[in-house]
Amino acid sequence: MSGLLRNFITFLLGLSAYGSKTIGEVTKLSFWVTPFDSGMRVLKSDKYFQLAEAAQIDYLIKVGNFFKIIQSGTSFVNVAQIVKFAKPVSIFSRIHVETQLIYADEKCAYFAHVMYSRHGQVAEVLVKMKFKTGRITVAPSLFLPMSFAEVPEKVLGLDSALATL
Repeated sequence: MSGLLRNFITFLLGLSAYGSKTIGEVTKLSFWVTPFDSGMRVLKSDKYFQLAEAAQIDYLIKVGNFFKIIQSGTSFVNVAQIVKFAKPVSIFSRIHVETQLIYADEKCAYFAHVMYSRHGQVAEVLVKMKFKTGRITVAPSLFLPMSFAEVPEKVLGLDSALATL
């Protein structure tokens, strides 16, 4: 299934749960791996990022901030993503994605998307996201008002991996 179609279906299905979660909670979403998502037998590596993007849309809908972001003229952009693979995912498998905001600073919000199949954890996608109004970066705290005591190891690892590129 193409990313745009998956995002649209995720949006429509998520509307029934609009505002049902708080910002610190984990949201859960499931997808089927279709022939459009796979090579010969397993999920293509770039499709993990599309699943994470759809899970972020679902997260913003479920915490009740999606329309607030759109109405303000702000967009959200994934500026960096990294995936840690655990097991291959075969075609026609059901993937469950657990999404959580793990950190936010004055410029970026960091999300962890842990993906499971019936065989256990298959991957984890870490995403660094910015909110933009035109060319201006908007503080994530305007839409995700949550404070964090310290920077998690996952965020430090992502930032150090990006620094080496």
